[in-house]
Amino acid sequence: MLAELFLGDNLLAWVLLALGGALACGNAMALLRPPRQPKEGELTRAPVGRSLLMGALGLLAAIWALATLSR
Repeated sequence: MLAELFLGDNLLAWVLLALGGALACGNAMALLRPPRQPKEGELTRAPVGRSLLMGALGLLAAIWALATLSR
């Protein structure tokens, strides 16, 4: 099977780790470093509540994936 050749039996856990980490990091960076000069039609700052919620979900997914991979 392809899953046996590529990252073993833990392919889903690796994908979850990558997506959760990207979601957490992307939302954190959107909050910490907003664009200096936003283009026309863009927000000057990311919505704080939504970014915190999505970042927390990404962090939870990454922690879950790490726990899955460590057993």
